[in-house]
Amino acid sequence: MGLGWAGREIWLSRLAAHPAYQVVAVADPSPAAREAAAAAWPDVRVLADVAEVTPDLADLAVVAVPNHLHSPVACGLLHRGVPVFLEKPVCLTSAEADQLAAAEREAGAVLLAGSAARYRADVAALAAAVAREAGEVRHVEVSWVRAKGVPDAGGWFTRSDLSGGGALVDLGWHLLDTVTPLLGPVDYEHVLGTVSGDFINAAAHGTSWRHGGGPAPAGGGDVEDTARGFLVTSSGISVALRASWASHEALDTTTIRVEGSAAAVSLRCTFGFSPNRAGGSHLVLSHAGESLPVPFDGEPVGAEYDRQLDALPQLLADPGYQGRAVAEARRTITVIERLYGSARRIRSAPTPAPVAVV
Repeated sequence: MGLGWAGREIWLSRLAAHPAYQVVAVADPSPAAREAAAAAWPDVRVLADVAEVTPDLADLAVVAVPNHLHSPVACGLLHRGVPVFLEKPVCLTSAEADQLAAAEREAGAVLLAGSAARYRADVAALAAAVAREAGEVRHVEVSWVRAKGVPDAGGWFTRSDLSGGGALVDLGWHLLDTVTPLLGPVDYEHVLGTVSGDFINAAAHGTSWRHGGGPAPAGGGDVEDTARGFLVTSSGISVALRASWASHEALDTTTIRVEGSAAAVSLRCTFGFSPNRAGGSHLVLSHAGESLPVPFDGEPVGAEYDRQLDALPQLLADPGYQGRAVAEARRTITVIERLYGSARRIRSAPTPAPVAVV
């Protein structure tokens, strides 16, 4: 459901090529999008309204619509008994998480959630190395910093009423999703955050790869392009987070570093589809002043999405899976809400008066 960039470029072609799936219909309210889909996929039914999707038509609906429609569209499908695979962000508020949980529970249909980052081979290798070598985890650092990568500047992505937020909602969801397998379903005792928007309205910092390689549109957004956070779990583990759509850097880089009582494990790579990549994935184990590379099998860009499609049929058939995706999404969006809340409090705090010195 949805024929925007993610629906077309990430999901539709992969679903059509995967032996476990048959694409029977696509839906989008845009006449131009439907016309293009009909021309590209003549054997696929093209719908104007997602309300036409029923259990008789499809065994699973893949929802890749603008953020503010994620929960309403998914809830409607679930209420009609259609299982849903919902792209991140699964929800924009804790209230939406509750609505999704109720829809899933009342209709008996299963909600599956987009979480491609944890299906990356390098992230899996990191988790394995942490479990094997790190000992007790003390600190986790996660960052995804783009050089130039504000998505669809001037469009819905940069409008808070439609996106729910900026880089924190977009990139930060992926980063928090990599922390969960490392720490488990933890509670955060302390959450501090700050946001900034130094690049959000500069067309030169837009995502050219989402526009056929041409220039990105001009700005006009009211969300952050950078979010930074510091979290502490109830057991004392700290997590530092940075998500940046744009920066002063030359290349796009993702870093995950785990410090443990016995060793530290660091992954340097680039998430996503940007061509402005740091180059390859590098996993390093550090102990007693010595750093050694950790070998693992590489993979092409985007392979994590294929791997997630491989896993969906088994999750869909698991009678005990219902409720798990919503529970994880609720934990993630709660952290995001608290980070935004902290940032608002910091910005609204009065500036202390200068101290008079004589």
